[in-house]
Parts: sequence; C-alpha cells; structure tokens
Amino acid sequence: MNNWTVDLLKISAALVLVLVNGFFVAVEFALVKLREGQLNDLILKQRPFAKTALWLQRRLDASLSACQLGITMASLGLGWIGEPAIAHLLRPVLIGIGIESDIWLHGIAFFIAFTLITAAHLVIGEQTPKIYALRRPVTVALWCAMPLKAFYYFSYPLMAALNASTSFLLSLVGIDSQTSHHEVPTEDELRILLAQAKTHGHLSRSEHRLISAVLEFDDLVCRKVMQPRIDVVYLNIDKPLQENLAIVLKDTHSRYPVCQGSLDSVLGIVHIKDLIGLAGDEKKDLRSILRPCQFVPESIPVSRLLRQFQSSHQHMAFVVDEYGIIVGVVTLEDVIEQIVGPVEDEFDEIVPQITPESEKSFIVLGSTPVETVNRALNLGLDIKLADTFSGYLMSSSEKVLSSGDSVKLPGGEAEVQEVEGRRAKTIRVNINDSSQAAVAKDPKPNQKV
Repeated sequence: MNNWTVDLLKISAALVLVLVNGFFVAVEFALVKLREGQLNDLILKQRPFAKTALWLQRRLDASLSACQLGITMASLGLGWIGEPAIAHLLRPVLIGIGIESDIWLHGIAFFIAFTLITAAHLVIGEQTPKIYALRRPVTVALWCAMPLKAFYYFSYPLMAALNASTSFLLSLVGIDSQTSHHEVPTEDELRILLAQAKTHGHLSRSEHRLISAVLEFDDLVCRKVMQPRIDVVYLNIDKPLQENLAIVLKDTHSRYPVCQGSLDSVLGIVHIKDLIGLAGDEKKDLRSILRPCQFVPESIPVSRLLRQFQSSHQHMAFVVDEYGIIVGVVTLEDVIEQIVGPVEDEFDEIVPQITPESEKSFIVLGSTPVETVNRALNLGLDIKLADTFSGYLMSSSEKVLSSGDSVKLPGGEAEVQEVEGRRAKTIRVNINDSSQAAVAKDPKPNQKV
C-alpha cells in the first residue's frame, strides 16, 4: 500500500470523524431543545425510538456528558489524522510549483491543511447539525437516540471516572457539580416567549391577552379589584321596605349588602331572587331573607380569593383594612374580569374611564387605576404611590383636591374638573409633546356603573 493510498484512507477517516462530530452536536442540541412532555406525546403516537429518546432526556446530564465525550474524541482524532494527511498530499503540489524549502513547505502545507480541516469541522461538524437540530429537534432526537444510547453504555465507565474527577476538582473550590441542564423559565421570560409567539402568529391577540392576564392574576391583591366603599350601594334595615325596594329597582344589582345605618354595621347579604314576592307583604322585612356574609382582608391575593368564593359558594365579600374597617366590596365578577376582561350584562351602564378630547388632552375618571392611565397615556406615574388616579393626585399633591386644582405629572399636567365628596371624580389630563398616548391604538378602558 503506497503513501497516497494511506493518505486517502486517513482523509476518509477524517471525514468520518467530522460526521461523527456532527452527530454528537446534533443530538446534544436536540435533547436540550426537547421537553419531556413532547416525548410523552410522541410515545402515545407510537413514534419509533421515542421511548429511547425519553430515556436519554430523563438522564440529560449524563446524556450530554456522553455527547461532549464523543465531540472531544472526534475533534482530537480529526486533528491527529486529518491535518498530517492533507499536509502530506499537498507537499508534492507545493514542490511542483517551485517551493523547495522544508520550512516553507511545512508551514504552507500545515496552514492550508489546518484551514480546510477547521472549515469542514465548523460547517459540517458544528454549524449545520446544530442549526438543523434546533429546527428539527424531534427528527434528530428520534433517529439519533439508539446510537447515542449504545455509546452511552459503551463509554459509561470512562464518563463515570471523568465525572468523578470533575466533581472532586470543583469541590476543592467549593462548587457543587450536581447542577441540572434544565432551565425553568421565569415569568418575565414567559412573557417574552408569549410576545414572540404572538409576533410569529402562533398565538392570536385574544390568546396572548388571556395568558398574560393569567400571569398577572396571582400578583393582584383584593384592594386592586374591589369596588370602593364610596361606590357601594347597600340596603338599610332601618328604612321601610318600599324604600329599599326602590333602591333595588334603580340600581339593578344581583346582590345587595344589608346594613344597619351604614357599611360599618353589616348584617348580611340579600339576593335579588329572594326579594321576589316580598314587596306585597308588609309584615316581612329584610331580616327574613338575609344570607350570611364573608369578610376578607384587602391584602389577600386575588387567586386565593377566587378559591374562597368557590369553596364558600358566596360570590360577594366585604373588604376590610388593617384597622378592621370595611373599605369596599368585591364580587366573583370583579375577580373573573381580571382574566377575561370586562363582563357587562344588559343592566350595566358603561362609562369610558379615559375619553380623548384632543390629541394631547383627555378626560380621566378619578377611579381609573394608575396602571390603566400609565398604559394608555404613557405618563410614567409611580404605580406604588396609589391604586387610583385620584389617589395618586392626592398623594402627589399632599392635599385633598378641590375643583380647579392642578397637579404636575411626569409626562404632563392634571386639572381637577369635578369633585365628589373628598375624591376627584373627573380630571382633565394634558400630556406633553414627548409623551405618546396609546388610547387611539388600544381599546378604551371602561368602567361599569
């Protein structure tokens, strides 16, 4: 066997090592890309080698160690065999063009051989299989699962020794080597993934909005979604029945708190269905149809409040602050709306929370949440300062507001138009030229009355 034949065999072996390197790179990225749920679904569909792929995925750390071992061995073998063989084949060519110095022959041949091997290694052994595996992880994982499992068993003694050596060295510097390659995405990362899925058409706008609302749901507290005390309509047990029925006919709610004098003395809740037939019997009063009421702290998470509504079968609760004073009322509808958006029935009167007057001027209800004003008008308000826009203006100005008062905002100016009690009811907001309102782009936020 002449030298040319030997060199050609070495080059063929080098190409095989490049392909082997590509195999380990592809299966490594495919296993990282896949999730256990995807493989379980493939098993249910009886896809070939799906169980083997799941076996490897459940031993991801060891499987990736096997891939790294294969990549390292292939790369070292490629450098050991490929470069000398190509350099030896190039030597006669370089002599033929007049290069006779051994130093120049060796240097030029080594440079060309190194460049060719590196290019083949990167393109065929690294980049192509990596990108293909990221685009087709299921295909790669299924077809490569059985060979990788065989290599896993074959190289297990060597891997065990190498891993033990690695763990020992890391322990010397106080690092635990028992870490997982699985990375659980954070909530912010999930939001980014959802935004990307919506951009690429995998999620509709309504689906994106619904899932985003679910992610925000657990961060809300009862105080953020309740109806404030000033807006609560209640029935007074001390008043004649006909006066209370007149309130029911006017406001058309499904449930009413029943109090003695004020909300500070709640007796229970009456359901509109219980009032049917009561109007014609003057001997009966509201006490005969009272239902028990429940109280919740204003800091209770909305998700926990929902579970409480489900378990108690009561869909209204009184919200109590840290001093035990009732500050509002919350219903199941208020909670559900945080996920699905506003739910209006035929009796709800819808009032826009933000009404544009011009491109830079808006009328805002004082009860509008600060987050809603920020999102719509891009004012850069501190949402931690207060829950409602009226409360924000009061906290910012450090006084009880009156009609005509003006308050400077980070992105504009607010002017109180109408006051109800001690709360600013309507406010005109003039935004600066640097601010860009989003009211025209997004649906207008509404408030039910």
